[in-house]
Amino acid sequence: MKFLRTIGKEILGLFVDDEFLALAVLITVCCVAVLLKAFSVVPLAAGGVLLGGCVGVLLISIWRTAHAR
Repeated sequence: MKFLRTIGKEILGLFVDDEFLALAVLITVCCVAVLLKAFSVVPLAAGGVLLGGCVGVLLISIWRTAHAR
């Protein structure tokens, strides 16, 4: 059983290396989905918000990593 838990952690680690980055991108995607469904935003505008949000999250993550070292 310990072997399966170790394999599970390794597979999860492939997708979630930086917890902040993963959570922030997930929040960004959820916010854009809410914009699309609840407020009927134009899909092109929602795509722009998604692109800008993900790029912003990536830049913040890079900045946090650089200052941590």
